[in-house]
Amino acid sequence: MTPRQCAVLVLAVLVLATALVTALLVPWHSPPAPRADQVEALRELPAGAVSRGRAFHADLRPVSYGSMIVGLVVTLVLGLSPLGARLVALFGGHWAARAVGGGLAIVLIGSLVTLPFAAWRHVVVDRYGLSTQGWGGWAVDALKGYGVSVVLGGLALLGFYALTRYVPRWWWAWGAAAVAGLVVLLSFILPVLVEPIFNKFTPMPDGPLRTDLIAMAARDGVPVKDVLVADASRRTRSVNAYVSGLGPTRRIVVYDTLLEQADPAEVRSVVAHELGHAKDRDVLTGTAIGALGAASGVVAVYLLGSWGGLLRRAGVDSIAEPRAVALLLALATLAGLAGGPFQSLVSRKVEARADAHALALTGDPATFAAMQERLSTVNLSDPDPNRLEYLLFASHPSTVERIAAARAYARGAR
Repeated sequence: MTPRQCAVLVLAVLVLATALVTALLVPWHSPPAPRADQVEALRELPAGAVSRGRAFHADLRPVSYGSMIVGLVVTLVLGLSPLGARLVALFGGHWAARAVGGGLAIVLIGSLVTLPFAAWRHVVVDRYGLSTQGWGGWAVDALKGYGVSVVLGGLALLGFYALTRYVPRWWWAWGAAAVAGLVVLLSFILPVLVEPIFNKFTPMPDGPLRTDLIAMAARDGVPVKDVLVADASRRTRSVNAYVSGLGPTRRIVVYDTLLEQADPAEVRSVVAHELGHAKDRDVLTGTAIGALGAASGVVAVYLLGSWGGLLRRAGVDSIAEPRAVALLLALATLAGLAGGPFQSLVSRKVEARADAHALALTGDPATFAAMQERLSTVNLSDPDPNRLEYLLFASHPSTVERIAAARAYARGAR
């Protein structure tokens, strides 16, 4: 069997495995959230908060779509024309210099052309009072983010083109295994390594709330090492919490903004939702789907690499040569856009299950609904967004869906 025939077989197995894992581990049956309850919830929300949230998203819409379209156009122009190959060739004849230097140059160009949109977004967020950062802090965070991308992207490109150079016939097999392993590794160590770059964490002082959160986690079968407070207020007024780490490193992280703006019962409700993700091993599910999807992508890139028309358009002889890094990034971008709606659907299903977990763990649907209203008001959410945008981009159920689910739970409990 030739390497290409093997690749076709492996791709079919990976796609089937991805479908099976997704079908078995994603909670496709969401808790009930009747539309009648959603309409009633929308009617009862403060009209001023609803209007402000919708105005905020209307002002962000041209920023988001503009950034996406411009970034995509630049990526495709560089990847589907000889321009990208010529740019990479400027980094000398050594394959490693071309792979890393050329790849990062392509990424930098994409970041620079979308930088005005990022600045525009900061202006909008600041105008609505959601940001607490000045331009200096914003610029520092942007540089930190690019620095993380440089390190991770540089290592990934170096590893990929090392495989294409030293195992030219079977690089796709080694690459698929390596990228799947990398997804698993980063899923577990990245939060521990990257979170401190952007936030400072301090232990929550001893008191009733800390005791309640630790006791709730233990009662839920998700013991945590500590409860930390993140200094999110230096960047934003939005509120949130999450559970990070695994086993002995697992900790509850609460934004200081949440502690300032919510009462203890509401904090417990938010944390109960996050414990649901840990309880149902949502990170493991996402990691498994991501690893299988990434491995499938590597094999698909190998198979596409024999498409002569595509290679001629990019001005390269093979997808495995460093001069094709712009083409490689363009294909990855297209795959990400194509898979985005499905990822959003999976995320909404997982988040809905975590909501149901929070309701069952706390037994307090009234507080859950009140917290959803607070989250929507403080974070300037659109409580009942445009249906198309919701299907394409929403990673969580809408505010009215979550309140409706709480009301349905309350009826069932009664």
